[in-house]
Amino acid sequence: MLIIIGFVIVLGCVAGGFVLSHGNLLSLWQPFELLIIGGAALGAFLAANPPKVHKGVFKNILGALKGSKYKKAFYLELLSLMYELLQKSRKEGMMAIEADIEEPANSPIFSNYPKLLADHHIIDFICDYLRLMVGGNMNPFELENLMDLELAAHHKEATMPAEAVTKVADGLPGFGIVAAVLGIVITMAYIGGSPATIGGHVAAALVGTFLGILLAYGFVAPLAIAMEHNAREEAKFYECIKVCLMAAVNGYNPQVAVEFGRKVMYASDRPSFSELEEHVKNSNG
Repeated sequence: MLIIIGFVIVLGCVAGGFVLSHGNLLSLWQPFELLIIGGAALGAFLAANPPKVHKGVFKNILGALKGSKYKKAFYLELLSLMYELLQKSRKEGMMAIEADIEEPANSPIFSNYPKLLADHHIIDFICDYLRLMVGGNMNPFELENLMDLELAAHHKEATMPAEAVTKVADGLPGFGIVAAVLGIVITMAYIGGSPATIGGHVAAALVGTFLGILLAYGFVAPLAIAMEHNAREEAKFYECIKVCLMAAVNGYNPQVAVEFGRKVMYASDRPSFSELEEHVKNSNG
């Protein structure tokens, strides 16, 4: 929502300042310039990136517009789930959670957390490493190294859409110049005509440069940055899962393990110790 508000402010201030300076807004309406700039940028984007990045960009744009879901309430759900799983495995043995991690959709534990269950990437990550822990054949160093490698690959893949959009933002001023040069080429055909006609064509050409710069720095670059923030928040969420699991592997009891996870959160999303304790108690009856 904030990104939409930001876009409205950008557009309002630029257009408002232009009008207050006695400019005519209709002179900025140059649809063919937009066609040149937008079409060239879209074509370059499609040519430069593989299909998985195309899909990722459109998915991440929607995510940036909606805002990140990795807030305090979501973290509390995660830590409650981790506590419940680790508590059951500590009391009844690791084999007791085998049915839960093999079919999380049918698990009474996972079913208590529908928001987490709806994200199969999170559930797969938790279940995959709990499955390795149930097997009991990996030492903590090997397990942590494997987690680090997977998280690094996941984060790299998650940031690829934002990097692609950043490249588009970098290229938009150049495409604006292309539109302006084409406008000047058209203007040259009117040399010898009336000053008003020539001035109108020169103004239309300059609008191309204006649109390229405005789209780059006022809209596309901020969108890319918002996507990067979402990717970092997602990476932090998975890091929280990793820390909880590694604390359990190293022998800490479930309450301490989830406290480890709480400590690695960003301060803006981190619940207090008492908030976490109260939420865990309420979630587990």
